[in-house]
Amino acid sequence: MSQSVERALGILPLLAGGPAGLGEVADALGVHKSTALRLLRTLHEHGFVYRRPDGRYRLGARLFALAAEAIENLDVREVAHPHLLELNRATGHTVHLALHQDDEVVYVDKVDSRYPVRMYSRIGRPVALTVAAVAKLILADLPEAERRALAHRIEYPRYTARSTPDAAAFLRELDLVREQGWAADFGGHEESVNCLGAPVRGPDGRVVAALSVSAPGVVVPADGLLGLLPQVLRTAEAISQDYSGVQERA
Repeated sequence: MSQSVERALGILPLLAGGPAGLGEVADALGVHKSTALRLLRTLHEHGFVYRRPDGRYRLGARLFALAAEAIENLDVREVAHPHLLELNRATGHTVHLALHQDDEVVYVDKVDSRYPVRMYSRIGRPVALTVAAVAKLILADLPEAERRALAHRIEYPRYTARSTPDAAAFLRELDLVREQGWAADFGGHEESVNCLGAPVRGPDGRVVAALSVSAPGVVVPADGLLGLLPQVLRTAEAISQDYSGVQERA
C-alpha cells in the first residue's frame, strides 16, 4: 500500500474518536508535523476532514455523505444470496432471507430444498410475526419501547398448540432471542415444519435482516436441525461481514 495513503487512512479512525490537533495526529502516525499537515490539508480539500476554528481537526461531512450513500445503495439481498446458496448446498434445506417492513417481516429471498418434501413459502410473503424465527430475530432487536408497543398491538393466532399465546409470552421469547443470538420455530406455525434462524447485522451492530433454514420434520427432526446452528450462525456472520465491509476475523 502507498505509504501516504496508509497514513491518510490512519487519520480517519483517529478522528472518529473525537477532534485532534496537529501534534496528536503526527504522534499517532509517527511522523513529523509537516507530513501530518500535508495529509490533513489534502483530506480537508476533499471534505474528509474539517479544521475547526480552534485548529483541531474532525471528520468531514463528505465522509458521512459517502457512507450514507453507500449504505442506501447496498442491497443486503445481493450480498447475502451467494451465502444462502452455499448454506442450501451444504444442508439441502430451504433457506430464507427476511427484512422488516413497517409492522411486517417479509421474505425477500429463498433457495428451495433439494428434498421432495418441502415447506411452502414465497418471496414477498409476510411471515407469521409471533412464531417465525426470522421475525423474532428482527423484532427482538427493536428498541425496548418499540418492541413492547408492537407486542401489545399485534394479534396472536393459534396456528398450532405451540404458537405464542400472548404479548407477555412473546416478549419473554424476544428477550431470550436477544440473549442467545438466534431463534427457532419448532412447530409454532405448522406442526410439521421446523425452522432455525440467525441475524444479519449492519456496520452499527443492528439487525438489518435475518436468515433461516427450514425443513419438515419428516426430513429432519428438530434436534437434527438444531445441530446445524453453528453453520447457520457462521453464514449469518459471513453475510454481516460482507454487508458491513469488515474483514474476516482471525
